[in-house]
Amino acid sequence: MTDLFDHAAQENLQRNAPLAARMRPRNISEYIGQEHIIGEGKLLRRAIDADRLFSSIILWGPPGTGKTTLARVIANQTKSNFETLSAIMAGKADLKIVIEKSIENFRLYRKRTVLFIDEIHRWNKAQQDALLPFVENGTITLIGATTENPFFEVIKALVSRSRIFQLRNLRTNELVDLLGRAIADKERGYGDRTIEISLEATDHLANMANGDARNILNALELAVESTPPNPNGVIVIDLEIAQESIQKRAVLYDKDGDSHYDTISAFIKSIRGSDPDAALYWLAKMIKAGEDPKFILRRLVVLSCEDIGLADPMGLIIANNAAQAFEFIGMPEGIYPIVQATLYLALADKSNTTASYFKTLQIIEEEGVGGVPKHLQDGNRDKEATGQGKDYVYPHDFDEHYVAQQYLPKRLLGTYFYEPTQMGYEKIIAERLANWRKQQQEKFNITDPVNYPEVPHDLIRQFLRNLG
Repeated sequence: MTDLFDHAAQENLQRNAPLAARMRPRNISEYIGQEHIIGEGKLLRRAIDADRLFSSIILWGPPGTGKTTLARVIANQTKSNFETLSAIMAGKADLKIVIEKSIENFRLYRKRTVLFIDEIHRWNKAQQDALLPFVENGTITLIGATTENPFFEVIKALVSRSRIFQLRNLRTNELVDLLGRAIADKERGYGDRTIEISLEATDHLANMANGDARNILNALELAVESTPPNPNGVIVIDLEIAQESIQKRAVLYDKDGDSHYDTISAFIKSIRGSDPDAALYWLAKMIKAGEDPKFILRRLVVLSCEDIGLADPMGLIIANNAAQAFEFIGMPEGIYPIVQATLYLALADKSNTTASYFKTLQIIEEEGVGGVPKHLQDGNRDKEATGQGKDYVYPHDFDEHYVAQQYLPKRLLGTYFYEPTQMGYEKIIAERLANWRKQQQEKFNITDPVNYPEVPHDLIRQFLRNLG
């Protein structure tokens, strides 16, 4: 009798669940989207159909793309024991219970266990480490779901033992298909009601859902449940009702997650690539999502030196002034100096020759620091006795305020780290510097000058981390 009541309670809970929960696909044929990983003939699709999950997997993608749903589909189609944990709610004690049960099932029935962990990135390293031996020895097959980049948020040992499948936002036509199914489904959707939805309303809902299946189903549910039928018993959903049901597009943005880093990366790369339109687009996304404007301004100041430099020395001045102006004005008007700096930097001549510093840093790390030539040493202490500073020539005594003399350690004389570009102001610098270097070469008989090679970008990042 208890089982009967429990079954009735479950059915009642299902009937009263939100539309998005009721419409979850029960099998792979009902699943919409992600054709690149579960389309006919794809590796994961073959494994699901054959109930042979070949290894642990991690499903990575934005909210509403079907990670949990795909795990449920696998649960419905596998003959293995299927267990579920939420990393938000569960800890090592819960995992221990699942592991003990898995070992017992395999010992008694030779039945393997598939363990689904939702939001796996929320488990700390120790919790993830606790999984590792049982994944490694095959006690459990892991299905992890995460909205964050698993290569950063999941321990390397688990990642190396898993296949990563990246899910994408649903396309507009897939969202429209999902909408149609929900309206037509008599068992789980609104097939028992007469609903007319205009093409404009459908397009609006699909567009504003932002690739998230849950968003569009929630909007449809709100539209249907809040709209009374007309005298003919028809629920008519027009554009106005659709707009009321999903008024604002959700902006996927987690200040500590992938979207934060991906968006600021797109912003910087758009400015570096001299595309003001793309730069404005990513700027608008960040501001709308609530990014700290000071963070954006700090990145603009860095970019003005890293990617523009002496090709346009005004870049740093503009970026720095924008940061100061924002401090003075604040939001909302403070957006203007941010936009002005963004546009100026995107349209400025570009040069990354400030990275010349890392050439010198690399040679110091490889060869050590050379001694300071005696004529460059401080002569104020004991010039007569030690010769420090003796023979130094004062450049301002000459017409061009320049005189050729040795400034580098002798073994590096004729080594050039800085190579100006032909962009903007650096073209003028290049001409001036070529003349100075020629005079130095003639004076010191430098016949084979060395242009020090560029330092790889990843090595520069390593140098910066070490400096920090």
